[in-house]
Amino acid sequence: MRLPRDLSGSDLAQALRKLGYSITRQAGSHLRLTTFEHGEHHLTIP
Repeated sequence: MRLPRDLSGSDLAQALRKLGYSITRQAGSHLRLTTFEHGEHHLTIP
């Protein structure tokens, strides 16, 4: 799946929060999101 290039990291994080992800930590400008919907899954957004 290709993402639009004009989508910011915070906009992507908000969209993923609607799908069940939650922000678990932030290191600098990187966000880590986690969901437990269908097993544990992590995403990192730069």
